[in-house]
Amino acid sequence: MATYKVMIVDDEDLVRNALERSLRKEAYELITAGSAQQALEILKQERIDLIISDQLMPGMSGMEFLQLLKEKHPEVLRIILIDHTDLNRVIPAINEGEVYRFLTKPWSDEELKLNIRLALQNLELTRQNQRLMTKVKRQIEYILALDQQYPGISIVEQDKKGPIVI
Repeated sequence: MATYKVMIVDDEDLVRNALERSLRKEAYELITAGSAQQALEILKQERIDLIISDQLMPGMSGMEFLQLLKEKHPEVLRIILIDHTDLNRVIPAINEGEVYRFLTKPWSDEELKLNIRLALQNLELTRQNQRLMTKVKRQIEYILALDQQYPGISIVEQDKKGPIVI
């Protein structure tokens, strides 16, 4: 299994440290950022698989950050941490696909770990699907090239009973 990079974005040191403690025994490479701007700078140099962002941050809210992230880095999965009072503002963003999941503060460590695990499994399936689609496209191109070189090679004939005629 690949090592995934998970970024925690929160302006509060205590929250970032608590999230890091919750996830330190997991098989992820953890990267932290104290602001959305710092996270965007890190993303210029690092390939991140999943970002957990706080909603209430100075400069750029978590939702603004995740919307920008969806445009610039759509492959990165996004989880947002919110207070119960922000729930109504976040639901439209979830429906529009900016966010994979949301977690409320205070979070349950087990719920956090489970949601990350599920998100990364989803990411791995998506990547596997993309690899298979690329392979299928190459095979189709190969068959089309063969058919151009040897016209009719891809035509399959069957007799009346069903067996293929060679």
